[in-house]
Amino acid sequence: MVVDNRVVYGGGAAEISCSIAVSKAADQIPTIEQYAMRAFASALDAIPLALAENSGFSPIDTLASVKSRHVTEGNSRLGIDCNSTGQNDMKEQFVYDPLIAKRQQYLLATQLVRAVLKIGK
Repeated sequence: MVVDNRVVYGGGAAEISCSIAVSKAADQIPTIEQYAMRAFASALDAIPLALAENSGFSPIDTLASVKSRHVTEGNSRLGIDCNSTGQNDMKEQFVYDPLIAKRQQYLLATQLVRAVLKIGK
């Protein structure tokens, strides 16, 4: 039984979109909280960086290129071309992730960080 059949684009496209959105939101925060938001955005970049590195690409160059295209083209479907097809559009490559799994990953990661920070107090 499928409870939620929604999907997001894979290949790190969802993480890149979220990272850009969080970074833009951090620009609007004048307090010290903006640094936590920027750290969260940086953590989101870890997935596309790992995908690029595991695919044999230069991780930083690849992520910078895709992020730049995200912003300039306004195309949130762009991700890491792990299959070396020459196409970064995850819709064209039919690369999807279940939304429920992605949501759980974010929730669990956030809960873990909160637990670690609570222990550090």
